[in-house]
Amino acid sequence: MIETFLAQSRWFGGKGRAFSVSGVRELGRLGTAPEVVLLLVEVTYDGTRDRELYQVPLALYDEPQERLEHALAARWPLGLADGAYAYDAVQDRAAMAHFLRAFGERPGFRTLPGHELDRDAVASPFSGEQSNSSVFFGEDAVLKLFRKVTPGENPDITTHRVLTEAGSTHVAQLYGWIEADDLHLGMLQQFLRTASDGWDLALASVRDLFAEADLHAEEVGGDFAAEAARLGTALAEVHAQLAASFPVTEASGAALSAAMTDRLAAATDVVPDLTAHAAGARAVFDAVAGLDAVPVQRIHGDLHLGQTLRTVLGWKLVDFEGEPAKPLAERLLPDSPWRDVAGLLRSFDYAPHAVAESIGDDGPDAAHQRAHRADEWARRNRKAFLASYCGDEGLSAEDRTLLTAYVVDKAVYECVYEARNRPTWLPIPLAGVARLTASSR
Repeated sequence: MIETFLAQSRWFGGKGRAFSVSGVRELGRLGTAPEVVLLLVEVTYDGTRDRELYQVPLALYDEPQERLEHALAARWPLGLADGAYAYDAVQDRAAMAHFLRAFGERPGFRTLPGHELDRDAVASPFSGEQSNSSVFFGEDAVLKLFRKVTPGENPDITTHRVLTEAGSTHVAQLYGWIEADDLHLGMLQQFLRTASDGWDLALASVRDLFAEADLHAEEVGGDFAAEAARLGTALAEVHAQLAASFPVTEASGAALSAAMTDRLAAATDVVPDLTAHAAGARAVFDAVAGLDAVPVQRIHGDLHLGQTLRTVLGWKLVDFEGEPAKPLAERLLPDSPWRDVAGLLRSFDYAPHAVAESIGDDGPDAAHQRAHRADEWARRNRKAFLASYCGDEGLSAEDRTLLTAYVVDKAVYECVYEARNRPTWLPIPLAGVARLTASSR
């Protein structure tokens, strides 16, 4: 039965693959009525040696719970047909209350000083996530449980911890985390209740521009450039704090160039239309090979407007886990801060063209006008963000070489993502690659 529960869960990464549960490890227990069993479930995919670990906390009841019928995971102990009813604990408010009360009180439930938790806050599960599970506690805290677990540090915890201890105002404060042996299982942090999603704000700004056919971007009430500039300042400060707290090392330009070129080759297999722009992209990457030593450090790793929140106190960056498709060991490697900058520059290009694509067919003239206005919005916000991020020093020739390469690399990644997940959006990053590489052919 646990296999059926895993296969149907949104956070399970093996959908569509045949698998079996090859191991179950009990990490501990919390509370009573219900008692919560903290489980680590190992799955092995048929015909391979591929194995993954998933965190599955179970709330145990002697009688079936109608309110939790949708969250029934198994009978306990596993394998028994008539044992206790075991429900996904994340869906049970009573079970999650045990988690909140355990912070600072139970082994493995660690807290940072400086914040007093409301241990009686009501738990409310969040249903919108794909790869993790989050539960809100009142209006102050949110617990993120990592479902797919890999031994070693989780950068979402370690990066948030460093930034919280450094007094950063650009992240949600870390209150605590859950660990067991060499596993990071979850993190408790500040709930930014009134925050607005950066991507949604950008789309609203673009719609305002499209609605004002005779005004330039800077003349429209929803102009986003000032926010883009503030976001540039926020990212620069976060990068500086990370550089002060984690090691700053060097990578060879040749190694960075080779990695980008390899990713391009793999991408053209998935998106054949990239082949027409491959020579131009390789020329951009080859320029990086001529750089001797490139400073690298801890960064966000998967930054875009959807990973930003606007609060009344300024911009916050969220989700420091890095690019989900990469193995944890690779996500922990230091990289150039220009990767994060490139991610946001691509977002400023994506937002207006996504809105343009969403509008129905109203003739080639209107479509051409929207494309022109989309480019205007993107240029204005990229310029405002980059000027703020770089400050008075501006971009050196080496910086520009690196940044251009990272932007192209990001656009190539977007082509693969869209081809696999949203084929109708593929023209957006493909057009981006074409523009970025036009002068390098």
